[in-house]
Amino acid sequence: MPMLDPSLEWQRLCDHYRSLSEDELLEIMRESSGLTDAAQQALAYVAGQRGLKLQPGEPPSAPIPEAPPVPAYDADRAPVQLCLVWSRADALQVQDLLDQAGIPFFMGPEKATGVDGVTSSFGDGLSVQVMNIGLPWAQDAMKQYSPQDEPGSPQPDAAAGLAIHCPKCHSTEVVFDRLTTGDTNSPDNPAAKFHWTCDSCGHEWEDEGVETGK
Repeated sequence: MPMLDPSLEWQRLCDHYRSLSEDELLEIMRESSGLTDAAQQALAYVAGQRGLKLQPGEPPSAPIPEAPPVPAYDADRAPVQLCLVWSRADALQVQDLLDQAGIPFFMGPEKATGVDGVTSSFGDGLSVQVMNIGLPWAQDAMKQYSPQDEPGSPQPDAAAGLAIHCPKCHSTEVVFDRLTTGDTNSPDNPAAKFHWTCDSCGHEWEDEGVETGK
C-alpha cells in the first residue's frame, strides 16, 4: 500500500472539513475519538478557525459524512518563511527536524527541497519556507532547532575550543588542508600559515591559526 504524503493528506482533510456546515463539524467533533490522529488535528484546526466549541451532552443527529477529495486552497498552499539559515550545518539541522515531522519545505531562491539541491551562498542567510497550512506544525518542530552559525550566536569559550569560520559564508564546515612552515628569519615570511577550505561554499584561504580567547 503506497504511503500517503502527510502534507497532501493534511490538505485534503482540511479542505473537506471547510466544505462542511457548522452543524456537520459539531457532529464530527462529538465522534472524533474514532478518527485518525491526522484527521483529529485537521478537525481541531478548522474548528478553531471558525470558533466552534463542542457543547457536551447533545446526541448526534446525523451520520458522519465521508471525506471526499476536494480542490486545494491556494492560500493554504502559499509558501511562508519559517526561518533563515546561515550555514550548511544549520540547514541540515532544519531539514532533519522538518523531515521527522513530515513537513515539506523549500530552501533558497532555487526552491530546493533538500540541502543537497541548494546552490546559493549561505553568507546572507538562506530562506527556508513551508506551506502556510503546515506553519503551526513546522514552528512546533523548530522548538528543537539550535542554530550554530546564526549572526549573534554565542561563540564557544576557550575551554571548549574555538570554531573556525569561513570568512566568506561564515560556515563552520571548514577543512584543514595543510600547514606551510614559515621562515622566522625572513621579515617577508615570518610565521607558519594554515591553509583551509570551506566545505559549504568552496572558499580557500590561509591564516596564522586559531586565535586564543581573550
